[in-house]
Amino acid sequence: MSAPSPFVRTGIGDVEKYWNARPCNIRHSAQPVGTRQYFDEVESRKYFVEAHIPAFTEFEKWKDKKVLEIGCGIGTDTVRFAQAGAMVTAVDLSAQSISIAKERADLLGLKNINFYKANAEQLSDTVPVERYDLVYSFGVIHHTPHPERAVEQIHRYIDRDSLIKIMVYHRRAWKVLWMIMVYGKKPGESLDQLIARYSEAESGCPVTYSYTMKTIPALLQGFDLIETHIEHIFPYRISDYRNFRYRKVWYFRCLPPALFRYMEKRWGWHLCVTARQALTLH
Repeated sequence: MSAPSPFVRTGIGDVEKYWNARPCNIRHSAQPVGTRQYFDEVESRKYFVEAHIPAFTEFEKWKDKKVLEIGCGIGTDTVRFAQAGAMVTAVDLSAQSISIAKERADLLGLKNINFYKANAEQLSDTVPVERYDLVYSFGVIHHTPHPERAVEQIHRYIDRDSLIKIMVYHRRAWKVLWMIMVYGKKPGESLDQLIARYSEAESGCPVTYSYTMKTIPALLQGFDLIETHIEHIFPYRISDYRNFRYRKVWYFRCLPPALFRYMEKRWGWHLCVTARQALTLH
């Protein structure tokens, strides 16, 4: 019998407080937050470092379609969906993130985005239940104390013709090995707790689950998995990256690109899943 998760007793308020204090990607630019240059630099940096995102999302595919984004952060992907012509509903637990994302949409004159502050585990309490063509969640539901509840909520917003695209963290990633080698577990600490502590740019994230190719189907109950793949190893020296310099760690500089790509596809940090509702639900 598996050990109980160390996160199930974590309050959603703790998660909200963490992300309000440090919205995801908030430091991707040194320009004043809310300016056009700031948002342009945030987008450029995000898709430079995580170059696999546009191919995974297929932004242009969703023109004139309805997209529900769970965990929009400061709105980088949100805006790309809207600019491609999608009708977007964007949700986040963090009021601070929503505020910045709204600024971004207003600055660009985008009228095809509706924003909601909501808890993914209780989404239907806030977001009107209606059918979407795509439910998208990139790096989000593994940060809620009960991700299975968020998955249950997703079912309310889709039918068999809808798709879901989610990214969760990969437990057998190079990054996890790096955490073990560099930090090690504290006395009495589980691997889950170690991963949570260092999963984000600012340490101390209260909840971070991680999954493997074998365990992800158990999370996505009621879904048929269409395509699952692994992406993304962060190769840059953190000290340089924080100062907007892109110098790779010495051992990654030594690797041929083909070998680095081989590693990413097996031990990357992002487990990307495309799925649809299972026929057995109908």
